[in-house]
Amino acid sequence: PPNSIYVFLDQHRDRLFPDDLFSDLFALVGRRSVPPSLVATVMVLQRLEGLSDREAVDRFTFDVRWRYAAGAGGFDGTGRAGFAHTVLVDMRERLRRSDRPDRIFEVALAAAREAGLLGHRRVLDSTPLYDAVATMDTVTLIRSTVRGLLTAADADLATSLRTVLTSGDDYTSTAKPVLDWDEKTAREALIDSRARDGYALLAALDGREDLPEPVTQAMRLLATVLGQDLETGDDGILRIARKVAADRVISTVDPQARHGHKTQHRGFDGYKGHLALDPDSEIITDTQVTPGNTGDAEPAANLISDLTEPPADSPGTTPAAGPAVYGDSAYGAGEVLQLLHDAGIDIKTKVQTAVAPGGRFTKDEFTIDLDTGTVTCPNQVTITIRPITGHARHAGKADFGTTCTDCPLRAQCTTSETGRHITISHWETHLVTARTRQADPGWKADYRATRPKIERKIAHLMRRRHGGRRARMRGLQRVAADFKLLAAATNLARLATLGLTHQPRGWALT
Repeated sequence: PPNSIYVFLDQHRDRLFPDDLFSDLFALVGRRSVPPSLVATVMVLQRLEGLSDREAVDRFTFDVRWRYAAGAGGFDGTGRAGFAHTVLVDMRERLRRSDRPDRIFEVALAAAREAGLLGHRRVLDSTPLYDAVATMDTVTLIRSTVRGLLTAADADLATSLRTVLTSGDDYTSTAKPVLDWDEKTAREALIDSRARDGYALLAALDGREDLPEPVTQAMRLLATVLGQDLETGDDGILRIARKVAADRVISTVDPQARHGHKTQHRGFDGYKGHLALDPDSEIITDTQVTPGNTGDAEPAANLISDLTEPPADSPGTTPAAGPAVYGDSAYGAGEVLQLLHDAGIDIKTKVQTAVAPGGRFTKDEFTIDLDTGTVTCPNQVTITIRPITGHARHAGKADFGTTCTDCPLRAQCTTSETGRHITISHWETHLVTARTRQADPGWKADYRATRPKIERKIAHLMRRRHGGRRARMRGLQRVAADFKLLAAATNLARLATLGLTHQPRGWALT
């Protein structure tokens, strides 16, 4: 079809991905390479269809649509049927090490901007990206990090380190030790002995400054694993702690992956993919990837940097109104509201309404007067706000204390023996304003008409499990680059659907 990605790439491939765009990745001498414009085209189609490297080369070799889109045939003087799948691996690595690793995404976005498709509204959301490795239990983590340290050390250092091991484990096998796992004493002895091996290795290397970087990294990972899962009992035995570390490493194969929660009852292991979408053109304007335990609000500033710090040579479209940012309540954090307010951006992010257990009085039913520094309860008792210093989120607190003892509304307010406490946030003014604004019917109608568009775009990104919901790479940087490439491929498919073409004056819609 005329608006298919294959026709679009055939017509505009050389303008989007000229070989000169990738000239910094290659040397001027050496053997002939597969044209990088062709490789970039294959990478785009590969990400759209969720294929492995071998599958992508196979598709390029035998699918005429792919060869048509890539302009294949005769590029080495005689024509060739395909290329080795390792060319794709090499190209990704060259891009990752370059100064512009996301250039494929950038050129697609620049074409959309030149055509005037990018407005001044953004919708934000995130989605889980499952890691490409197995989550490890504590025993496997400890043995894997010990084995990694012994492997990173040279032969002489490894020999000396093995002399401090006392468990009898040679740490050469990835399999768990043979053990009666139903026997509690045996399990505890296994954990204690392997943990003591780990601490012995760290003690043997403590203070040495001549260690190579791989050994230092392995030491750091071993120390992290030992510190996050273990505690010493009253009998001196190291056991698994009955807690979960805040930033727990879940795999030594991918140490940057984390356990995260999409909802309170739905967890996942891996990363989070964050994106910003122009709701009018449905073009993805930016992406970020973070560990799975990162809050949605944390990367928000980077996602909307084109609104807060627009490039000087970026005309975009002339806004009918000021810029606006839409998001669910995950983006209703005080620091995000402050950022949007300071940048003059219309705040269309939801803020969670105040709640109280048992249907009691919520915080909204108290009158907070920041000008006078007081809080008045539903029983018309006024308390002065006590400042809190050094807290990241709380600026003050109002303690009603003994005034709640004989209050006739106590049962409707609190069950605490010390009375009701009202905490004042650093961003209290913005939070109250946002809660009031989102009750407006016009605000609700605009939000409901705009915000769901990003859910459909996420469905486009995640429709292929391999390379979509399931990450194809390991490590934050590689997963982020792959997610950005997926966004670039999706944008190019969208531009083809919209009918983008290049005219003498530049990119424009037909």
